[in-house]
Amino acid sequence: MRVLLIYPQFPKTFWSYEKLLELIDRKVLQPPLSLVTVAAILPQTWEFKLVDRNVRSITDDEWNWAELVIISAMIVQKEDMLDQIREAKRRNKPVAVGGPYPTSIPHEPADAGVDYLILDEGEITLPLFVAALERGETHGTFRSDGEKPDITGTPIPRFDLLDFTAYDAMSVQFSRGCPFQCEFCDIIVLYGRKPRTKTPQQLLAELDYLYDLGWRRPVFMVDDNFIGNKRNVKLFLKELKVWQEDHQFPFRFSTEASIDLGQDAELLELMSQCNFNAVFLGIETPDEESLAMTKKFQNTRNSLADSVEAITRSGLRIMAGFIIGFDGEKAGAGDRIVRFAEATNIPTTTFGMLQALPNTALWHRLEKEGRMLGQSNLNQTTLMNFVPTRPLEEIAREYIEAFCELYDPERFLDRTYRHFLIMGAPKCKLPAKPISWIELRALLIIIWRQGIKRNTRWKFWHHLFSMIRRNPAVWKHYLSTCAHEEHFLEYRQIVRDQIEAQVDAYLAQRLNAQNVTPVASVNLVS
Repeated sequence: MRVLLIYPQFPKTFWSYEKLLELIDRKVLQPPLSLVTVAAILPQTWEFKLVDRNVRSITDDEWNWAELVIISAMIVQKEDMLDQIREAKRRNKPVAVGGPYPTSIPHEPADAGVDYLILDEGEITLPLFVAALERGETHGTFRSDGEKPDITGTPIPRFDLLDFTAYDAMSVQFSRGCPFQCEFCDIIVLYGRKPRTKTPQQLLAELDYLYDLGWRRPVFMVDDNFIGNKRNVKLFLKELKVWQEDHQFPFRFSTEASIDLGQDAELLELMSQCNFNAVFLGIETPDEESLAMTKKFQNTRNSLADSVEAITRSGLRIMAGFIIGFDGEKAGAGDRIVRFAEATNIPTTTFGMLQALPNTALWHRLEKEGRMLGQSNLNQTTLMNFVPTRPLEEIAREYIEAFCELYDPERFLDRTYRHFLIMGAPKCKLPAKPISWIELRALLIIIWRQGIKRNTRWKFWHHLFSMIRRNPAVWKHYLSTCAHEEHFLEYRQIVRDQIEAQVDAYLAQRLNAQNVTPVASVNLVS
C-alpha cells in the first residue's frame, strides 16, 4: 500500500511566526507529530510519503503515486483539510482522516466526501481501520467508544519521513490528558482527565532516534500539560538529565504546563538541569471570578504573580495564554490582562477571544442556553462563536487595544528586559558551540532592524548591554526573544484590521435585522 500523508495548511496566526522563521531560514515552527506517529502505527510493509503543506505543495507525481490518502488536522486547519479531501476525491483517491478536528466534528469531513473516519486515538482505531481494509471495506467510521490507549505501547514516530531543514523545532510527546476540568478546554474531552505517560526509556528511545538522524536543534514536548502526572514526569526527567549529559546536551527543550509548576521546586530544578528553557502557561485571566466561572480552579489556589516569578527565577522563559470574553466578565478585562503581563514581566502572550470548542462543557452549556452562533475557529483574528454576557463590540474593542498594547515595541522590549533580568541561569553545563552562518545572519538582521533602523534603537542597545553586564548567562536567550517582535509588529495590525472588519459586519447584520441603516463604520481603536 502506497500512502500519501498530508498535513493541511495553517492560516496566518499568532503561532505562524513567518517573520521570525525567515530570519533563521526555516519554513515552519514544528512538524506534524500526529502523522509520523500514524505512519509508525500502520503496517511497516506499507510505503509512506509525507507532505506538510505548510512547507510545500503536493506534486502531481505524489498524487499519482498514492493508493491511499491520509490527512490529520486540528480545527484551525479545517479549511485546507476539506480542500485536500475534495482534491483527493477529484483524483479518485480513497481518503482517510483523523485528528482533533474530525474527531470533534466528523460530519464536516464526511460531507466533503471522505471514505474513512479514523477518530479518537490512533493506537486503538488505526488497527481497526487496517483490518477493515484487509476485509475489502471501502468506507467506515472507527471509534474507540471511550477507551483510552496505554501509550507505553506507542511506537517510535517515523521522524525519517520529515524534511528536517524545514523546521525550527522537533516535537515529541510524553503524556496525554490533563487532571483539571477547565470548562472551555477540549483536551480533557479528547484525551481524558487521567494523564497517561510513556515510560522514560520509551521517550529516550525517541530522542536517540532523532539524535541518530542528525537533529541538534530545539525539541518541544507537545503535552498539553507536561506535569499532569508529576510523579512520572520527575522519573523521566531524572533519566533525561543523564541522557543529556551523556550526549553533551544536544537538545534544548520547551513545553506546556499548568501554573502549579511554580509550587514545585524539585520539578523546576529538574527541568533546568535537563536544559528546559521555556514553558507555556495557560493563565487565561487575572480575574479570579472568571477563573472560578470557567472552573480553572488550579489558577486560584496560589498567587499567579508569585508562581510566574518562581518559574522565571528557575531559568524558564514564560509564554502565557490569555483569554477575554468569559461569562460575567466585568468591563476593562483587556486592560487588566495588560497590567498583569506588565507587572509579571511576561514577554510573549498569546491572547484571543474565547471560543466554545465542540463537545466541551462550555459548548454544551451554551447550547442549552441557546447562545451558540457557529463553529469555533482558534485564531486571534476571529470573533467569539457565541453570544457573550456583555456587548460583543465592547469585548472586541478591549481585545484590540490590549493586543496592540502588549506588542507595542517599547513595551515589549521593556517587559522582555525585566523578565530576563530576574531569570535564573541554566543549571546544566552546556558545551560551547560555534555560531552558525544562519544564526549570524539572524543576529545581523536584528541588530539592523532593532538597533539601527527603528526609533527604539537606544532602548535596544541599553537593554542588551545591561543584560550582558547584569545577567550574562541569559543574554543570548534574551536577544532571541527580542527577535519575536519581528512577527508581532505585523501581526498586531492584522488582528486590528480583521477584528474591526468582523465587528462592522456583525453590527451591520444586527442593524439590518432591526431595519435600521448604519450611520458609519465603527472604528474600535483610534
